[in-house]
Amino acid sequence: MNAILKLDSVNKAFGAVTVADSLSFEVPKGEALGVIGPNGAGKTSMFNLITGVLPADSGAIHFDGNDITSLNAARRCRAGLARSFQVPQPFGGMSVFENAMVAATQAGDMKGHEAEQHCLDVLDQTGLLKRANILAGGLTLLERKRLELTRALCAKPKLLLLDEIAGGLTEAECTSLVQSIKDIHARGTTIIWIEHVVHALLAVVERLIVIDFGKQIAEGEPKQVMASKQVQEIYLGIEADA
Repeated sequence: MNAILKLDSVNKAFGAVTVADSLSFEVPKGEALGVIGPNGAGKTSMFNLITGVLPADSGAIHFDGNDITSLNAARRCRAGLARSFQVPQPFGGMSVFENAMVAATQAGDMKGHEAEQHCLDVLDQTGLLKRANILAGGLTLLERKRLELTRALCAKPKLLLLDEIAGGLTEAECTSLVQSIKDIHARGTTIIWIEHVVHALLAVVERLIVIDFGKQIAEGEPKQVMASKQVQEIYLGIEADA
């Protein structure tokens, strides 16, 4: 397996609270991997460990063939790791295009016309081109979600991490966003997607892992994983019927 990301027995705890318990898995290039688990399971902490926001207590993280365990978040981002956040964090006083340019120049290491054209292409891809000159602070929730996606893509990621990007959207908005993510994946982008809206996740991902109390408890083909009694018990009440 030609893995772009590999976690090897990664551990992280805050006192008595364990957020990563010997996490070990690989993500092949070109895959769309889904991650589910109840609130507080350690999913976002896992993203923080992968992207360098949190240092691991032990274990190793390899990305694109290199050990990145000791690299800071900025260096990991420039190496090709980009993410969205559960709560969109745009620069509200800047335009949508300016937000995209920050990502392209600072994380994507592009300049001038190359950066501008890349941002325009991504904005077209994410459905925000007509909103390019609007201040980010005036966007709707769906548009802010799309801007999160835009900024991540403007960094030219080798691996795109999506953190509950469908949360809070109407069914129609969710369907629209899922189609955008499908298109991005179809173009070859490797994706890890954390999501509580399971039907959205299952429309895109090829493999699913389940995390509970920082520990991976299931992995495999999405429908088989969701049919597991253990997973249904843990996920009771969070769209387990999907």
